[in-house]
Amino acid sequence: IRRDLQTALVAQGYRVRVYVPFGQQWYPYFMRRLGERPANVAFVLRGILSDRA
Repeated sequence: IRRDLQTALVAQGYRVRVYVPFGQQWYPYFMRRLGERPANVAFVLRGILSDRA
């Protein structure tokens, strides 16, 4: 989630947490999660492309 949205949510009284897998097994975990829900592939690509704009 974008930092500006995180800030807005906190300002509205919501608690915000960012989940970031790390360590040696992050890539297999990431690929497994993509495989569990193919729509996640489009979500990841949209996120990558929107960061470049």
